[in-house]
Amino acid sequence: MCSMKPIPRPLRTLALWACSLAVTLLPAPPGVQAADVIHVEPSAFSPIVVYEENGERCMTFGSVRAAGRQTCVDIDAPSRMVFAYTRMMMSALFIEPAPARVLIVGLGGGTLPRALAETLPDAAIDTVEIDPAVLNVARAQFGYATDERQRVFIEDGRKYVQDAARRGERYDLVVLDAFDVNYIPPHLLTREFLEEVRGLLTPGGVLAANTFTASRLYQQESATYAAVFGGFFNLRSNNRVILAVNGELPDDATLRANAERLAPRLARYGVDIEAQLRMFSRAQDWPTGARVLTDSAPIAQP
Repeated sequence: MCSMKPIPRPLRTLALWACSLAVTLLPAPPGVQAADVIHVEPSAFSPIVVYEENGERCMTFGSVRAAGRQTCVDIDAPSRMVFAYTRMMMSALFIEPAPARVLIVGLGGGTLPRALAETLPDAAIDTVEIDPAVLNVARAQFGYATDERQRVFIEDGRKYVQDAARRGERYDLVVLDAFDVNYIPPHLLTREFLEEVRGLLTPGGVLAANTFTASRLYQQESATYAAVFGGFFNLRSNNRVILAVNGELPDDATLRANAERLAPRLARYGVDIEAQLRMFSRAQDWPTGARVLTDSAPIAQP
């Protein structure tokens, strides 16, 4: 049964709609196993649905048939990354193979923080998640755990970045992977926000951002990242991962050398270093003059 805490009226309307969908299953296509909902977590933002289907356990917002899935794991091989974008995000290590401090904005089921903690046994990893219900689900349904090296903060990602800057904190790798029921929250898309993130990066530090290849904001997002970082690596599949550097982009030889050293550690997650290296593009595929997203200009959701 879905239930909700008191929340603002617009969010409440959305959450009521999503809650009604969360317990409704559409018929499975022929030959596809029907989804089995195993848990629905109430949330002030949108109910969180956990279901199993075709050998995978997945988390989504609102409905088992929602357009996007936040997390999926292979039940029989939980280390293998189901989503291409998570393997793309791990290839940020081709640029900075040994980050001492990592910040992740957006927890989901904890796939990326767990994989980075396993791959980087000496790194401290801070994860920021706005919704405590997501943390509850990550722990109970996906095996996410915190310890002295892996901490989680329940807070808006932008506020955390601003407060961390005031404290003088610095990170070698920042991962942006925050989505709501529509897309990336608008205040995490602007030039001002990316400037705040760049201010947290050590010299040569890396920003890895998960976006959509089919986003209607693709051109504006690209122009905004370029306005803050200059050139960046553009990795594309269904999702698009932007890899930007607080400094100069490394050359191909450096990327390959780092990837080959990491290959044994990344193999357990299904990361094919040759496939990932082929995705590293420096080409500008958006028009010069595309609008830069700012705090003051309205942002239409994609």
